[in-house]
Amino acid sequence: MAGSSGPIEHTAPIVGVLALQGDFREHIAVLQSLGAEVRPVRRPEELAQVAGLVIPGGESSVMDKLSRMFGLAEPLKGAIRSGLPVYGTCAGLIMLADRVLDAIAGQQSLGGLDISVRRNAFGSQRDSFETDLQIPALGQHPMHAVFIRAPVVEHLGEGVTSLATLDDGRVVAVKQGNLLGTSFHPEMTGDTRFHEHFLNMVRSRC
Repeated sequence: MAGSSGPIEHTAPIVGVLALQGDFREHIAVLQSLGAEVRPVRRPEELAQVAGLVIPGGESSVMDKLSRMFGLAEPLKGAIRSGLPVYGTCAGLIMLADRVLDAIAGQQSLGGLDISVRRNAFGSQRDSFETDLQIPALGQHPMHAVFIRAPVVEHLGEGVTSLATLDDGRVVAVKQGNLLGTSFHPEMTGDTRFHEHFLNMVRSRC
């Protein structure tokens, strides 16, 4: 896989992937390929067993409703506040945003990232696209990124670091403390550097 720095040690802590909706299976496969022990998370008791969590792409409004239905929303918010490393991709980034500019009626986010995001900022599914991004925090080699009904970050709070932008300056990857977010889908391209970066965040906290 492009950019891989090798398998994660077998002593790596357990990592969860929120498995309510979306492409959680793809994230599980990537993390397992890096040697991590991975568990799907659908209930509070499963969340309590993991040392880090990935929130996958999908439909953010559906993910929000299901997280509340399964009694996960409040435990997730508490875990984020307590410092649990969380990586959100696409819809996961929307879930982590403090402000969703074009949320549907009643839609809530988990919050934690001091950012404002716009859902479906590039239009419909047929407006999906791919491009190469320069991400200095992950090395000199460009990352090929896939954007599918993707959000963009329109405002960053003072504590948020922009990791990647499009050519027009729009922010598509951010980090703040224990939280990492991308507008695009690294799980689809074979470039594991964001997942490796996230696993290092998890390991450094344990």
